[in-house]
Order: sequence, then C-alpha cells, then structure tokens
Amino acid sequence: MLDADIRRSLLQRLAAHPLIIEEMGVCGQVRCDVVALSEEMVGYEIKSDADTLRRLPRQVEWYSRVLDRAHVVTTERHLEGVRGVVPEWWGVMVASGPAGDVRLQPPREARANPSLDTRSLADLLWRPEALAALEVRGLARGYRSKTFSAMADRLTEHVPPAELRSLVHTALMSRQGWR
Repeated sequence: MLDADIRRSLLQRLAAHPLIIEEMGVCGQVRCDVVALSEEMVGYEIKSDADTLRRLPRQVEWYSRVLDRAHVVTTERHLEGVRGVVPEWWGVMVASGPAGDVRLQPPREARANPSLDTRSLADLLWRPEALAALEVRGLARGYRSKTFSAMADRLTEHVPPAELRSLVHTALMSRQGWR
C-alpha cells in the first residue's frame, strides 16, 4: 500500500475539519504529512509499505513539540516498529484494504500532548504574525527591526503558554498563501 492510497483515505476522514494542511513544515526541521486544525492541532505521519521508519524518531521529536495530538498512520508491515518508537500519547492507525478502498482503524487513540514546547510553537508563526502579536500586547517596542528569532523569544517569555497556543492556532487558521 502506497502513501497516496493512505493519504486519500485520511483526507476523506478529515474533510470536516476547518483547515487541512498537507506537508506542513515544523520549525524548519521536518514536514508533517497532514495537519488538521480546529480547536486542536492534530498531526498525522503516514508510513506506507514503501517507507522506512528511519526518520520517525526525529519526526516524533519535532511533532511532539508543537502538536496537541499526533498519530502515525501505517500498515501492518510497520505496526510493531512504530509502536516501539512513538510515545504512549500518540495515536496509531492501521491502514488496510485495497488501494481504492483503504480503511483506517485506530488500535490506539491519540491523547493530549503532555509537553508542548512554547518556543517551538512560536516558531510556527511567520515574522509579520509574530510582530503583530507583539504589537497587540504592547511588547513590540525595540523589536520591530529585530530578527524573527528575537521576536519569538519575546513572545515565549511574555505570553502565557495557553495564550501563545491560541495565538498560533489563530494565525495558522487565518493564514493565506501557505506555500
């Protein structure tokens, strides 16, 4: 079973979400195959029969910094290997069936991420979004000409985690021109 077969079924399953992002960059380090964004940011990493699990530990590390919930969508071929890599809070879905009729069965539901990293969340913003967030909060003085990294640091230092999470979600939901 190929990535395209699994992805098609997954996208159909997620169609009701207000925003679906394919190949979303995470902190300039990795790309998440599919992110469904509504009240939560939920990521899905696809591991088809044609894939290896070589990159999965790095993907788990970075996704775990920013996603509210995460899933690996895989086939029976990789199921045991996936279970040995992903944390307990990650969901694991198994894709089965013929290419035109792939079914996704969750043997393990995803739970809430116990350790979001606020600095990594801030890195999901674009520079104009970070500057606007600083402006609204009266934190932009002396930062308008600084680097994005300095702006993200300032947001992380002065905005409570729940508010920063909400700010990032709102920015992603309203963003135009993803690529």
